[in-house]
Amino acid sequence: MVIRQRRYSKEELAERGQALYNDHIRQQVETENEGRIVAIDIETGAFEIADNVLPATNRLFEKYPNAQPWVIRIGHRAVYHFGAGSLAKQK
Repeated sequence: MVIRQRRYSKEELAERGQALYNDHIRQQVETENEGRIVAIDIETGAFEIADNVLPATNRLFEKYPNAQPWVIRIGHRAVYHFGAGSLAKQK
């Protein structure tokens, strides 16, 4: 089992990941992958898309074992939604 170490603070990880998504990745993936997950290596800019977080990050780690992944749900501000508002949207 590989033990991976985070090399960036949560804030820097999110800042770099969001910038890569907004500047380089969004226009490539958003139209055909709404609601899917994109895992982005914040060091290389490489990314993988899947329906869930684990498959996306696992595929990224297969190609880049030392990746520093950041994930987002395509077309949304966050991967998961919490609270009563998220339940109302599901009905």
